[in-house]
Amino acid sequence: MPFLLALDSSTDTMALALVTPGQTQVFEAQGGAQASARMLPEVKALLAGAGLRMADLDAIAFGQGPGAFTGLRTACAVAQGLAFGLGKPVLAIDSLMLVAEDARGQGAGDDVWVAMDARIGEIYAAHYRFTDGAWQAIEAPALYRPEALLAHWGTPAAVAGTALTAYAEALGALPDAATAWPQARSRAEALGALARAAWQRGATLDAAEALPVYVRDKVAFTTAEREQRA
Repeated sequence: MPFLLALDSSTDTMALALVTPGQTQVFEAQGGAQASARMLPEVKALLAGAGLRMADLDAIAFGQGPGAFTGLRTACAVAQGLAFGLGKPVLAIDSLMLVAEDARGQGAGDDVWVAMDARIGEIYAAHYRFTDGAWQAIEAPALYRPEALLAHWGTPAAVAGTALTAYAEALGALPDAATAWPQARSRAEALGALARAAWQRGATLDAAEALPVYVRDKVAFTTAEREQRA
């Protein structure tokens, strides 16, 4: 079994997972602007607590997005730097699939739409299905206005993610309250599970390929543009 380190800071939560034979150790803390300063020290503490060295790792997994621009760059940069320095491969983890995995652990089932608050009136969303022991992207991550997503997804079996709270009025009530999973149980545990699955299917990449998936091309908007999008 592999020794894997997994990093994600695509949301306001910084999630770390250390996957070792027989167990996964996790750490979560406030992310955002703090992630860039805290991530590497917490990685070292996680490894030290497990009695491991950086050189013991087989690969570095990272949340590639979509998500917060600064957070994505932080996780990618740390993963890439560690992987280059150690001569190890990386594993790119879909940050929205992470939400689907967490929701499945809460009982959401095997067919999940993920809807995450992308700010400025938009939502990162994707449709996933868990089949034969692995997640498949039925619809890849994309950026939606709330009304467009509501019209697009029809009657979803389950929906998970922060957009359920951030855009509750625009998205409306789902047919069954039990199909809504707005809060994560443990992003770090889900991250570890996806890192292990990626390793098992041989999805390693060269460190140079540790690149973020932004989805949204434009980061900043003028006051007039923000008012137009409101």
